[in-house]
Amino acid sequence: MTRPHRIIEGTAILDRLHNVLTRYVVLPSVESKDAVVLWIAASHAQPAWAHAPRLVIRAPEKRCGKSRLLDVVEGTCCNPLITVNASTAAVYRSIGSDEPPTLLVDEADTIFGGKQAETNEELRGLLNAGHQRNRPTIRWDNARNRVEKISTFAMAALAGIGQMPDTIEDRAVVIRMRRRAPGETVSPYRHRRDGPALRQLANDLNEWLRGNLPTLERAEPTMPLEDRAADTWEPLIAVADLAGGDWPERGRHAAESLTAERDSNTVASDRIRLLTDCRTAFGTAEAIPTAVLLDRLKADPEAPWAEYGGAGLTAMRLGALLREYEIRPETIRFAQPVGQAKGYRTTAFTDAWQRYATDPESDPEAEPYQPYQPYQPSSEAVRLAPVVRLKPYQGTFDEMPPPPSDLDAAARPEATGTA
Repeated sequence: MTRPHRIIEGTAILDRLHNVLTRYVVLPSVESKDAVVLWIAASHAQPAWAHAPRLVIRAPEKRCGKSRLLDVVEGTCCNPLITVNASTAAVYRSIGSDEPPTLLVDEADTIFGGKQAETNEELRGLLNAGHQRNRPTIRWDNARNRVEKISTFAMAALAGIGQMPDTIEDRAVVIRMRRRAPGETVSPYRHRRDGPALRQLANDLNEWLRGNLPTLERAEPTMPLEDRAADTWEPLIAVADLAGGDWPERGRHAAESLTAERDSNTVASDRIRLLTDCRTAFGTAEAIPTAVLLDRLKADPEAPWAEYGGAGLTAMRLGALLREYEIRPETIRFAQPVGQAKGYRTTAFTDAWQRYATDPESDPEAEPYQPYQPYQPSSEAVRLAPVVRLKPYQGTFDEMPPPPSDLDAAARPEATGTA
């Protein structure tokens, strides 16, 4: 009778954590939310795990709610140790204990990006090694004249702008935050007011999971992933299986979805200027060929695109820069003389323009310092006219009309003719 009681209790506790997360932070997907809930819960059962998954909270720009999410993680995880800038030696000593903390690193992009990357290479190595149990660092203790082994095993969450080092993200559950769109709201979080309720939830999670450590240590959940991804997600799936209800299915779906998303997004950088310039380049066009878009971007003498990367912005670099916002080119049939070509539709940019290419000072409804909620497409979104295939041209080249002098003519999708 005790076992069913524990499973029901676990389901209720995870549901409570899910509700708390929804109240203060709205993540980009249901899968992201479920993953964060399971990661927080797994931190309370660190002694049971062979691997300590990292939680990477990344955003393409500032004001995307990543620090607020880290606040909630700190309030509900096990034994949190949060820092913005700490020496590698201090982190080693903090982790190397019988009860390691859950390490939380905010502004991680300042540690692993730019000139600091090489300086903090040792910290990156610590985070990589600490993903797996029994990977200690070895130091020589001059005072005791002996070799000292320091444990590196601990769960860790890192929040920052842009992509973290590949070796860290390869060991992580990656949450890709976005700036909230106009009209999206969440409840404000106040540490002094709301913190005690979060810590009570943390205590409940700890009591439930620590009471089931033997079960979790023996757990061998069926995994939808392989290799390192399976190692990373196994603690989360084990917690989901222990909780029961619909959590086992939700946990596995989140594992598959977020791992596929992580693997398909490998380029990160500052792209706000590119989004703004693309909106100008589109004008009133509903779709535009990639070649025309590149020409317009590089034609602006005040923009960096003519010399971007040394030789100028290319179609491949353009695609890599826009991929972080889920904007991808597609094959579109345009009016002649362009015909069928790779290009971009305005609708692919709509969400990113609303979130990143707006001026908060000119929008009275904007609340730039609150996390976002998921974007709901507007009924007024730009709609393309239906594309109709033209019959092949039967005349001679001398009879063909001259190409349009205005690039807008080539940027219009083909919408007339007979099938």
